[in-house]
Amino acid sequence: MSALLDKMTNEVLSLPINDRAKLAHELIVSLDGDAESDSDVNNSWEMEINRRVKEIKAGAAKGRPAEQVLSEIRAKYQ
Repeated sequence: MSALLDKMTNEVLSLPINDRAKLAHELIVSLDGDAESDSDVNNSWEMEINRRVKEIKAGAAKGRPAEQVLSEIRAKYQ
């Protein structure tokens, strides 16, 4: 690690946790660099969400209470 990176790392680690989280998010986003791909993914998710909502409203799919689902997940991984 360079001296500058060492210094920056020490300074960043002294920030409050919320500030570190925001910085971490910005750094991760900066590594992606493909906004067009993000747009495609977002559009795909939007279409999928709309499809699922239509299925629920039409009665083709049924939801379950969140507590039931979470309870099953907790039981599976404990």
